[in-house]
Amino acid sequence: MGECANYPSLKGRCVFITGGATGIGAAMVEAFALQGAMVAFVDLDGDSADALCSKVQNQTGTSLWFQKIDVTDVSVLQNAIRQAVKELGPLQALINNAANDNRHSPAEVTADSWRDCMAINLDAAFFAAQAGAELMAKESGGSIINFSSINALLGPANMPGYVTAKAGLVGMTKALARDYGESEIRVNAILPGWVVTERQLDNWLTPEAEADWMQQVALKKRLQPSEVANLALFLAADDSRMITGQSFTIDGGRT
Repeated sequence: MGECANYPSLKGRCVFITGGATGIGAAMVEAFALQGAMVAFVDLDGDSADALCSKVQNQTGTSLWFQKIDVTDVSVLQNAIRQAVKELGPLQALINNAANDNRHSPAEVTADSWRDCMAINLDAAFFAAQAGAELMAKESGGSIINFSSINALLGPANMPGYVTAKAGLVGMTKALARDYGESEIRVNAILPGWVVTERQLDNWLTPEAEADWMQQVALKKRLQPSEVANLALFLAADDSRMITGQSFTIDGGRT
């Protein structure tokens, strides 16, 4: 594990991650596999998922559970969670990471595009949590981690749907933490800053934009997907057993 902490409570337990094929999701898949967890993930990007499965197989000698699905199809998403747990064992953690941060001006939003934005960025997390909590309640509890964003706090331009959905995830985290607490299920949110993923590098992280970002953060370094994954490991493990209903910002001191 190098310099990273080891969490015995994750070993041999099922961890289910949405949007796990690339970016932060892929970093979490790898990190949990290195902890000895039984990792299941879903994504629309089958090619990237296959490459990740091969990489982790070579690293750890263990196989990943993967299904290519659209998380906005609620019944398919919930069935995938149930099937993974049936095959891999008790659900220790559910991580709602799938998202789409496409840019759009308010004037461009239609009724259909708004609903599509909510479906991927907000609704999928709720219905995954619904299915995950039912499974966790039958065992000894577990951890649900919702991925929000510092954009929910900052409100950048040309992302009204995404910002709204990410803010909604913070409220949903509070609500579900209360509802699921009696079953020993913890619900927390992670709010990353600008994480250097391939998608960001390809689309928005220009040298000029990065220079501006570095002026605004306290820690003058790039935020890597693996660093966000390390926070998810802690929140998924029993070491954080009395933390619930909270939002954790990891952004190098931007906010």
